[in-house]
Amino acid sequence: MCGIIGINSNKPVTGVILNSLKKLEYRGYDSAGVATLVNGIINETKCEGRVENLENIIFKNKNDGSLGIGHVRWATHGQPSEVNAHPHSSEKVSVVHNGIIENSTLLKKHLIRAGHVFKSQTDTEVITHLITEYLKNNDLKTSILKMLKRLHGSFALGIIFKDFPDIIVGARRGSPLAVGYGPNENYLGSDSYALKSMTNKVSYLDDGEFCFIKKKEVQFFNSDGNKINKQVLEVSSDDQSYDKGNFKHFMAKEIHEQPNTIKSCLKEYIDKINNEINIINFPWNNKEIKNIKLIGCGTAYHSCLMAKYWIEQLTDLEVETDIASEFRYRKNKFKNSQLYVFVSQSGETADTYAALDLCKKNKMKTCSIVNVVESSIARDSDYVLPIHCGPEVGVASTKAFMGQLLVLYLLTLKLSFLHDKISKENYGLKISSLLELPKLIENTLKIERDIQEASKDFSKAKGSMFLGRGYSFPIALEGALKLKELAYVHAEGYPAGEMKHGPLALIENGMPVVVIAPRDKFYNKTISNMQEVISRGGKVLLISNKSTDEISSENLWKKIQVETISDELFPFLITIPLQLLAYYAANALGHDIDKPRNLAKSVTVE
Repeated sequence: MCGIIGINSNKPVTGVILNSLKKLEYRGYDSAGVATLVNGIINETKCEGRVENLENIIFKNKNDGSLGIGHVRWATHGQPSEVNAHPHSSEKVSVVHNGIIENSTLLKKHLIRAGHVFKSQTDTEVITHLITEYLKNNDLKTSILKMLKRLHGSFALGIIFKDFPDIIVGARRGSPLAVGYGPNENYLGSDSYALKSMTNKVSYLDDGEFCFIKKKEVQFFNSDGNKINKQVLEVSSDDQSYDKGNFKHFMAKEIHEQPNTIKSCLKEYIDKINNEINIINFPWNNKEIKNIKLIGCGTAYHSCLMAKYWIEQLTDLEVETDIASEFRYRKNKFKNSQLYVFVSQSGETADTYAALDLCKKNKMKTCSIVNVVESSIARDSDYVLPIHCGPEVGVASTKAFMGQLLVLYLLTLKLSFLHDKISKENYGLKISSLLELPKLIENTLKIERDIQEASKDFSKAKGSMFLGRGYSFPIALEGALKLKELAYVHAEGYPAGEMKHGPLALIENGMPVVVIAPRDKFYNKTISNMQEVISRGGKVLLISNKSTDEISSENLWKKIQVETISDELFPFLITIPLQLLAYYAANALGHDIDKPRNLAKSVTVE
């Protein structure tokens, strides 16, 4: 989950590399580093912590050159520290790496026997020493080929050389890597997002490929070392600044942006004149689809769970959900009648991409729901449904989760209509209800102060629970995950009816518990489950929707009522208070909300 940038230019590159690294901090922010070639010497500067720390060091100790590489790290091998930060350099070679070298221990033993001395605990340093060793008796291309054949695992590499002052080598296996083109300069990056401020013309390396990036040309090679041609794609060059505005954190801004992002997404997908959902031109016969498999990780997996309830309710399709990291290692029974749907905010999630790759190799029908249309998952899917939520800086996803829910619901409605499981009239009514959603979300945000008050107890608790039934259960899981991610408070999401089957033993006096109880068919049962919690001393925060019926319960701690909406759309509204709860609990504890510890935005390693 590290970020890579490389620039080969005819002017100083350090400042541009630093600006690009700031954009890549969503991939990691444990440490950062830059290496440039200056007067025939590799000049390396790195530090623990954020890019701004690195920037301050470089400002005091000039590190400049017209060719360089940079890196932001999310630690896998070795704790975050200056010595473990990338680049990893020898006198002749400097390397930045995203991924994991699985056979690094064996390679390291071999290299130590050959006289190499290691400084770090990272797997990456073996790459530096391998190339250094091979360059003693081979040309550059042969050295790269020999090195790549020795590495097991996943990687995206950026490499510079003392003796080849006009070349940056890029190589990919498993981890994404892009090449950008400019006038008298060319670029290497973990993705096109890092390159957008410099160019809108990019190529993407496929697995097993490597490249030589020179100032005026880029040469691409396959795994056998044969030259190949790569398609040059034009991506959006929009590099508008995305700042916090009047908000303290990006996450706060992104929570409050949700009425507008939902509105933007609806505008993209709904034809108001014909009251129709513009999900068209499927590359398969819809009547052939009998089964759906929804695959994701983390928050994206919770959106898949939510979609499972919708698909079961509105269609007769068989539907399953799968965690990508489990799916890829099981003995899957692939079916031609099955549509595999992959959900990922970044479109670069390593486990999700590997699951997609497995399906492609088995010639399955694939669809991706992503926020980045230039991403690996989007490019390799048969069909792409963007969520249109704009940039999301906060590591803990908010508006992207809401966008995933919306697109999954739109896809469900469309499939229901295409499979003749919903009348045209009812289909139109549901579309009309969706158009009211932005305003209802805006109104729901008005409960912010009440949530802020309740969050104080959650920030002080050693643990908490989030309970829901039916449509509310996946949202309970997501609410618990948000509190864990941001406040570092242990939280568990459970189906409310499962409490008496074990989790009730955890309830103790004063423990805060969120109970999600919309006025649906489960309402009375959920309230009964709530009473079980209260009778054991739990402090219940009840979240329901407005109604003329008063909620009455002895010893109820607090209640929050959101706007009234259909049962199917209630998850969109109930998500808001849970996002705010996690945000304010973390804020009360003084945590770094936009960059929580140990996490990264784009999970590009297994």
